[in-house]
Amino acid sequence: MTNPSTAPDSETETGTLPPPGQDAHPGHPRPVRLHGPDIARDPAGLYRTLQQRYGPVVPVLLDGDIPAWFVLGYREVSQVTANPRQFARDCRRWNAWDLIPGDWPLMPYVGWTPSVMFAEGPEHQRRAGAIGDSLDAVDRTELVRMCRRVATELIGAFSLDGEADLVAQYSHRIPLHVMARLYGLAEADIPLLVADIAESLDVGDKAVQAHRRIHARMRGLVEAKHRRPGPDLPSRLIGHSAALSDDEIVIDLLVVMAAAQQPTGNWIGNGLRLMLVDDRFTATLQGGRDSVGQALNEALWEDTPTQNFIGRWAVHDCALGGQRIRRGDLLVLGLAAANTDLRVRPETHPGPGANRAHLSFGRGEHGCPYPAPDLASTIASTAVETLLDRLPDVRISVPAEELTWRPSVWMRGLFALPVAFSPIAGAATEGDGAGGADGGGRGEHARSAGG
Repeated sequence: MTNPSTAPDSETETGTLPPPGQDAHPGHPRPVRLHGPDIARDPAGLYRTLQQRYGPVVPVLLDGDIPAWFVLGYREVSQVTANPRQFARDCRRWNAWDLIPGDWPLMPYVGWTPSVMFAEGPEHQRRAGAIGDSLDAVDRTELVRMCRRVATELIGAFSLDGEADLVAQYSHRIPLHVMARLYGLAEADIPLLVADIAESLDVGDKAVQAHRRIHARMRGLVEAKHRRPGPDLPSRLIGHSAALSDDEIVIDLLVVMAAAQQPTGNWIGNGLRLMLVDDRFTATLQGGRDSVGQALNEALWEDTPTQNFIGRWAVHDCALGGQRIRRGDLLVLGLAAANTDLRVRPETHPGPGANRAHLSFGRGEHGCPYPAPDLASTIASTAVETLLDRLPDVRISVPAEELTWRPSVWMRGLFALPVAFSPIAGAATEGDGAGGADGGGRGEHARSAGG
C-alpha cells in the first residue's frame, strides 16, 4: 500500500484527491476519498495509514465527494459517543444537506426517519428504554433452545450434502429466523419475511417493493398483537409504560430487526472463519467448546461486523483529535480502527484474550441498548457451538487465502465460507431434543462467552 505521507499530491491509495484550491472539504485542504472500488481491499492497512498521516480524526470525502470527518482513535470515538449534547444523532443537523442528491448511495444511513435511531434526549430514553426492557424480558434459556432448533433445522437442510456455504446457508439466516420467532410471527409467515429481507438488500424497484411488504407485515403484526398479545417483543412494546404509538412500535421493530440481522450474521460467519482457518482454534474443533467465546470475542476486535458507522453531527463548533469541527459537520465513527488503535493496543499486545473493551457495539446513549449485545452473543455462540456439535469434522474446503471479503467500508463479512464434512442423516430431527439438559448447559456457556 502507498503511504499517503509520501504519495504524490494528486492521489493516495484511496483514490484521487481534489486539485489544490478546490474547496472540497471546508475543514481541511487535503481530504481523502473514502470511496471507490479499492477502498475496502485492506481496511486495517488503510486505517493505520490514515492515522499515521492525519492522526485520530481524518478529513474524508464520502460517495459523491461529500465532506465528513472519519474518527479513528479509540479515545476520540469514546469521546464522541459519550457526549450526545456535543455530538448528536439527529441527522437534520447536517450542514451539507444542500449537497446531497436524492439518490445518494448512503442515504439509507442518513435519511431521517421518526425512529429510535435518530431520537435524542428524553425521547430517545423513552423509546430505547422500552426496547431494552422488552428485550430483557426474553427468557435466556428459551432463547438458547430456540437458537439450537433454528440452527439444527438449517444444518439439516444441507447435512446430507457433505458440503455447504456457511454464509448463505447458515450464518446469515439464523438471526432473522430467531428474531422472527421473538417477534411472535406465525411459522408460515417466516419464509415470506426471509425472502423479502433478502430481496430488500438488492437495488431498484424490487427492493422498494420488498421494503413496503416488510413494513406492512410489521404493521399487521402489531395490529394482531393488540387483539391477541403473547410472550413476544411487539406485545411487550405495546404494553410498556412508555406508551409507544403503533407507528413508533412498527418503525422501531424494523430498526431492531435490521440491527440484529446483518451484524449478527456476519459475526457468526467471521467467528466460524476464525475457528476454521486459525491453528489456535482448529485443534479444538473435535474437543471442548471453550474456545468459541474466545473466537467470537477476537472476531469483534479484529473483524468487527460493523466497521464504520454514520454517524454523529456536531452540535457546536469544537476541537477533536487535533481537527477543528464545525457545527453541523458529519462524523463517521471508525469502530474497527478504534479497536486496533495502537495507542491502546500496541503491536506488542498479546491479543484480546478475554478483554471485552472493544467498541463493536458502540457506546453511550446510542450504543446497542442493553441487553442487545448479550442476546446477540447468545445467538452467535449457540450457532457456532451447534454447528460444531452437529458436524464434528467440518473443515474449510478452499485455501484460506481464497476467501473473499465483501468490498464494503461499512460492513465486514465474507461472500462465502465453503466447507466440507461427513454427510450426516437425520440432523434436522434433533433440534427439539437439543434444547434439554444439553441445550441449557450450552446456554450458560453462551452467556458467559458474550460477557
